[in-house]
Parts: sequence; C-alpha cells; structure tokens
Amino acid sequence: MRYKPIDNTLFKKNRVNLASLLKPESVAVFHSSDLYPRNGDQYFKYRQQSDLFYLTGIEQEKTILMIAPGFHNEKFREALFILKPEPKLEKWEGHKLTIEEAREISGIENVFFEEDFEVSLREVLLDSKRIYLNTNEYVKFTPEVKDRNQRKALELKEKYPLHKYERVAPLMKQLRQIKSEEEVDIIRKACEITGKAFEKVLENIEPGMKEYEVEAIITGEFLRHGSSGHGYDPIVASGFNACMLHYTDNDNECKDGDMVLMDIGAEYANYTADMTRTIPVNGKFTERQRECYNAVLDIFKAAREMLVPGNTIDKVNKAVNKLMEKKMIELGLFTEKEVENQNPDNPLYFKYFMHGVSHPLGLDVHDVGSKYEPFKPGMVVTCEPGLYIEEENIGIRIENDILITEDGPVDLMINIPIEVDEIEFAMKHR
Repeated sequence: MRYKPIDNTLFKKNRVNLASLLKPESVAVFHSSDLYPRNGDQYFKYRQQSDLFYLTGIEQEKTILMIAPGFHNEKFREALFILKPEPKLEKWEGHKLTIEEAREISGIENVFFEEDFEVSLREVLLDSKRIYLNTNEYVKFTPEVKDRNQRKALELKEKYPLHKYERVAPLMKQLRQIKSEEEVDIIRKACEITGKAFEKVLENIEPGMKEYEVEAIITGEFLRHGSSGHGYDPIVASGFNACMLHYTDNDNECKDGDMVLMDIGAEYANYTADMTRTIPVNGKFTERQRECYNAVLDIFKAAREMLVPGNTIDKVNKAVNKLMEKKMIELGLFTEKEVENQNPDNPLYFKYFMHGVSHPLGLDVHDVGSKYEPFKPGMVVTCEPGLYIEEENIGIRIENDILITEDGPVDLMINIPIEVDEIEFAMKHR
C-alpha cells in the first residue's frame, strides 16, 4: 500500500458501532467491489467498496464480511472471507493476502477463504431471522450495471425467501457521516497532498499549455506524495470550459488572458479531498476577473461560517443563493428591478450559479448524507460557491473542505493559497 498502515482499532470500532445498531437475530453481509472490465482482457484499476473498507481496511477483491452479533457460534459473529492465495495466481497478479495479513489489517480474528463462505453463511442464516443487505442508495446515482452486493442480494432472496430483509445503508450512513479523529487525520493528509499539487501548478502553468499538461502536473504530485491518484475525474477547465460544471475532457489550450478552473482531490487511504481553485493562466487577474473572483470569495467566506452544528446544507444553499443574487446585481449581471419582476420558479441568479454550495465528503467525494440532515460535530463537508458567466468566458469556483465542530467550522485547507494576492504572488515569484 502507498499509505501508512491504519491502526486496526479504527475498523474494530466501526464494526462494534454497526453491530450495536443491528436488530436481534440478524446477520449483515458486505461484499467487495467487482473487478470491472475495461477492454479486451484488461480491468479498470481496482477500488474497494467504501463500506467494506470502512469496516475492515481490506482492499482486495472477492472479499466478504459477515457480522452476526448474537450468533451462538463465536467464530461467525464476526467473520472475514478472502481470496485464497495460489502460487499461479500470484505469479501473474502479484501478492494476495494471507489469513494472518488479513487478520492484522482488519482486526478480525476469524478469517477464512472465500470458498468457505456459502456453507458458513447457511449455518448462520438457518439460526437467524433477519438479513441486512448492502446496496447503493445515493439519491442521484442509478447505474445500469448491478454491483456485486446487488447481485448477491438477489441470489440470497431467491435461496432464503422466508427471511426478513433489512437495509444496512441507512445504518452505514448514520455511522460514516461522523468522522473519527483517525479519519479526519487521513482527510487532512489528502488535503495536504492536494495543496502541494496546486502549488506546483502555480509554479509551472503558463499560456499555451494544454489542460492535460496541467492535469499531468497534478497527477504527478499526487502520486509522488503517496496518493493513489485522483478521488474523482479531475476538472481542468480553461476559459469557456469552466462554465461547464463537469467538464473533464481537459484537452484544450490554456490561453493568455483566460482563467483556468481546477476541481481536484487527492485520494489517500481511500479517503478523498475535494478542492477547487480558479487562477489566471498568465499569473495576473484582469480587473473584471478580480472583481468576479473576489465576489465568489466573499460568498465562500460567508458560507463557511454557516457550517455549524444544527444548520443544514439545504438552509445554507438558500442563504447563499440570496447572497449570490446581491453580488450579481453589484457585478451588473441584472438589476434589482429585474429581480422584482423575475419568475420565482426560475430566478435570475440560476443562470450564473446553478449548483449547491456543499456536500458531505469522506470515503466518497459525494459521501453518504443528506442535504436535510442537521450538521453534527465530526461531519466533513465542502464549501463551494461559484459564478459562471458564459458571455465573458468567466467560470469561477472556490472550494475547501470543512470539518464541523462544536467550536465552529475548521477549514482543512486553510493553508492552501486562495486570496487573489496570494495566487498572483506565487505565480510571479516562480
């Protein structure tokens, strides 16, 4: 692994917390991610299913976790099943975990090979009433391809139709939203690496570069500092491209006089950072660019102060929309009179700012959580207002990662350049 080993007490605590939420006479089953085919005989780079990693720390394919807290046979109350290492397989694909290694990483004493799972599960199920199954419950995400957890859930329902089935996703959402100190430290490291990459861009970007050359600088720094790479597809959008929210082609020229928007996040130990910065390609903001940038920065600072216990993302969004509307009037994008006469179902600000200002962050860039869930200490969320003026080739977004605490918001990216003068100084003295 590229990161420092994580003390398995983290995963032990996570499993204990989950077990405490399960109903009596229950078993919960978690499957690892699939190896997804890329093309020909190639697979995409493997990334573990987030819930399974949260509970075990295991990053290997064909891994299964079974939790049955009240089962009479102690060895199956908490059992891990892993791929059996075979010399031929390891010759071609590299080292596979031994039982001892899996035990050390996860803190699970009872580790078996995957081939023993079905008979072990049957023993537990015939003495259990409920089966907790893990499925993807992200509101805006409905992939056409069924993952391993979905497929195995359908198989179980066919084999054991008389059991009661429960959703484990709401329980995992409840647990994963509140980050432990260990998790916050890992996210801090991901943020630190992301900041180093941004500073390297400030030192090297120049007019005429391709967006993918900027991406290459970022990727190189991520890998050099122990990250596994990007936590999501990086956005390097210059000029008009910055007005497209999820532009990832990254193949145009960064032209003199334009700005470039970079939405990037290093993944470290499977936790990701999420940062956006917008900078002038030539190192100097024009008067209009500076005016628009500082408007967004003002909103960012105001929104950040709203990230406190008891507030919600939904409420923050509504407050920021009002602030943004005032800034847009100041920038001359429309008038107060036009606002008075606007269609309330299609407000004028929406043309220039059309996305939410925050989302949960953690093992996934859009982590588990809800925009209606009140903030609690230990949550980590983004703060990311933006302004997109297509007519002027101006697309600006500023984004940092914020830890919610009883004492107010803690900006995990506070040391990464964000002010106009900081950015211009760094680019001038390269």
